[in-house]
Amino acid sequence: MKASQRAFWLRQLHQWHWISAALSLVGMLVFAVTGVTLNHAADIPATPQVTTLEGEVPQTLLATLPEAGGETLPLPDDLRAWLGTEMDLEVGPRPAEWSADEIYLALPRPGGDAWLSIDLVTGGVLYEATFRGWVSYFNDLHKGRDTGTAWRWFIDIFAGACVIFCVTGLILLQFHAARRPSTWPMVGFGFIAPLLLVILFIH
Repeated sequence: MKASQRAFWLRQLHQWHWISAALSLVGMLVFAVTGVTLNHAADIPATPQVTTLEGEVPQTLLATLPEAGGETLPLPDDLRAWLGTEMDLEVGPRPAEWSADEIYLALPRPGGDAWLSIDLVTGGVLYEATFRGWVSYFNDLHKGRDTGTAWRWFIDIFAGACVIFCVTGLILLQFHAARRPSTWPMVGFGFIAPLLLVILFIH
């Protein structure tokens, strides 16, 4: 490769390398730390915090609800608006389970869980939310558990930036390996070490 071509590709690779590093830096740190906390999840104490709310849907609103026993439907707009105004609950258009006498809505979220039950006979509302702590919250972000579409897109874009960072780093190693004899032994060790652990200790 000519010196001018080498210089051109080095500039390109360094540019893509630092841009991908900048984009993935914070995410990589978070995912590295939560990799450790996930690996030691059983050793990290946590006291779940449970929040319970109760209310009663007005009979006038209850009478407008559809008869949807055995179906899975979102809550009607009027009912969602009442829950937001009277109980400060934002449940969104997620599907709920309708039976003859009850509506049950699961509300999973990172770091905890929640559910909402509405008695279709009395109008009684029971809401319970459990929060297992911030370590659990970030662990669930790491796993993409109940995080929604926006976070899944972030993980995909972040993973793409990490791939670019690694690939450009590998090519840069190739460019500089002639002056650094330990380059490929180190790369080989980084590949062989986890491979041996998988073969010898994971069954």
